[in-house]
Amino acid sequence: MSKQPRARREEILESQVMWEPDSKSTHMDRFRAAVAAACGLALENYDDLYHWSVESYSDFWAEFWKFSGLVFSRMYDEVVDMTKGIADIPEWFKGSRLNYAENLLQHKENDRVALYAAREGKEEIVKVTFEELRQQVALFAAAMRKMGVKQGDRVVVSFPSKQTLWLLRGFASCMTDATTLSFHSQGVLDRFSQIQPKLIFSVEAVVYNSKEYSHMDKLQQVVKGLPDLKKVVLIPYISSKEKIDISKIPNSVFLDDFLATRKGEQAPQLEFEQLPFSHPLFIMFSSGTTGAPKCMVHSAGGTLIQHLKEHILHGNMSSSDIILYYTTVGWMMWNWMVSALATGAAVVLYDGSPLVPTPNVLWDLVDRIGITILGTGAKWLAVLEEKNMKPAETHSLQTLHTILSTGSPLKAQSYDYVYKCIKSSVLLGSISGGTDIISCFMGQNFSIPVYKGEIQARNLGMAVEAWNEEGKAVWGESGELVCTKPIPCQPTHFWNDENGNKYRKAYFSRFPGVWTHGDYCKINPKTGGIIMLGRSDGTLNPNGVRFGSSEIYNIVEAFEEVMDSLCVPQYNKDGEERVLLFLKMASGHTFGPDLVKSIRNAIRNGLSARHVPSLILETKGIPYTLNGKKVEVAVKQIIAGKAVEHRGAFSNPETLDLYQNIPELQDF
Repeated sequence: MSKQPRARREEILESQVMWEPDSKSTHMDRFRAAVAAACGLALENYDDLYHWSVESYSDFWAEFWKFSGLVFSRMYDEVVDMTKGIADIPEWFKGSRLNYAENLLQHKENDRVALYAAREGKEEIVKVTFEELRQQVALFAAAMRKMGVKQGDRVVVSFPSKQTLWLLRGFASCMTDATTLSFHSQGVLDRFSQIQPKLIFSVEAVVYNSKEYSHMDKLQQVVKGLPDLKKVVLIPYISSKEKIDISKIPNSVFLDDFLATRKGEQAPQLEFEQLPFSHPLFIMFSSGTTGAPKCMVHSAGGTLIQHLKEHILHGNMSSSDIILYYTTVGWMMWNWMVSALATGAAVVLYDGSPLVPTPNVLWDLVDRIGITILGTGAKWLAVLEEKNMKPAETHSLQTLHTILSTGSPLKAQSYDYVYKCIKSSVLLGSISGGTDIISCFMGQNFSIPVYKGEIQARNLGMAVEAWNEEGKAVWGESGELVCTKPIPCQPTHFWNDENGNKYRKAYFSRFPGVWTHGDYCKINPKTGGIIMLGRSDGTLNPNGVRFGSSEIYNIVEAFEEVMDSLCVPQYNKDGEERVLLFLKMASGHTFGPDLVKSIRNAIRNGLSARHVPSLILETKGIPYTLNGKKVEVAVKQIIAGKAVEHRGAFSNPETLDLYQNIPELQDF
């Protein structure tokens, strides 16, 4: 791994500090001291600890195994085979035996709350203690065993967030792969048909933005497309059991009938099956916006130890914390949040719009429940700023010590907004990783400062660099995000990819032997912080100037006239490239030449003349994935005259049609 240039203290002061640690007694500091003592090292700061963790990654993971309090029944024989690189997908903690659910449910205090659940339009907040959760896990596990679910079987769900109460209870036994998604029917089949599940759990309907959406027709279509499906378990959510007709869904049963025990039977006992570290836990899917979704199999041990590292060390989480990450069940942030139970922290599940009945709904929950960690998408913070919301003036937020953001790059202006209008003493942690590793490459860190516009640091054990076209590490320059050394959270394999060709093509075709993540970033050599610049498959390169779309968004979306924007390349038959910028106007504003001129000048002054788009056009809509990410590549394909087949992967697929046959683009 290339050594990052060290910076002098006076150079670091050039960047704007937004938050600084006020304690040297964080979990990160204690871990650094423990490592230094155990290994005879002089580790003065996080930078020293980070570089040791990637240079001696086997020793690092062994030390964290001890520090984490991870529950296991058999110790490992070997951390990892150091002769294998990341492209070899080495086996981690060989010989060990553990259970993901046992780690989540290890806290046995009867009256401690494990889960809070709230729902749009409802005042009630449901509470579930760790003991109640353990009892429900035993009940669900027994019911699944009774119907014949065994190791290697796939169980899938279609739930809103609140109903993950049932999901947690049902799948925490970890006998199966659990797949968590809620898409349009074709989007569901694009995923589930590849893995042929044995069992589906589903609700009959959901509520979002004050509207009810039935799942029954979708569920019927999905079941027809899954010939190996043995049973469908329906959970009444909006309506009562008596008002739901399940006669058209084959092999369907209501939840209470599925869980029912025979008269006289004792309550089932909780049993944790001890499995290898690499045993499958989750199958995660890529977005599928440009092709069939990839089916990424993540291990129980790799997911658990990586999440523990991020929660305990980087998030400084403890049993006194209460975390809400606003997420759908289909986004990896749900899996990430659930693992927080292993620290003894409580998890808050919210089902509904974060803007209904008011844009303050999540801040209301912070004060009502005492939430300490709130996670969201970067777009939500931008929307609050657009609406001129000032939670600092309307809410206490006394318990809140961390705000996390991911899903898309967090703009520099959002840092100003959070510290001015939400809470000045909070740690604002922009985090970045992905479904591919079901975790983060970089993120929050309680032992170092927060600098405006930057993710704080690369995470321990993650050998991340930015590489140029020649495969050389660059510092302070834009480059491809790569990971050069093995990590326990990489997928063990792709489903239905026996020879591994899809896996190798996905990550190792650009730079052989090195994980290429598909993101474009810049690492600040002065602070160690990272600036994310968007997906590299949407990287712009007009006239030899290579840059990410987020560099444009950061400037354009600061204009009050602009609600949203999309920046994509267009190529002519000679392979020449020009940059197109589409603007969606904010309410009350109109698109016109004066605005176009102002935006061109702002990009020219903020970046350079070579960054200025060739064309700036108005659009009425911008496509997003169901997880709230802009979709640049699909628009690029449409502009090139290619079809986008997997429309079920979009939250607003109708917007794709806006980019077909645009007259201004026909003469290039």
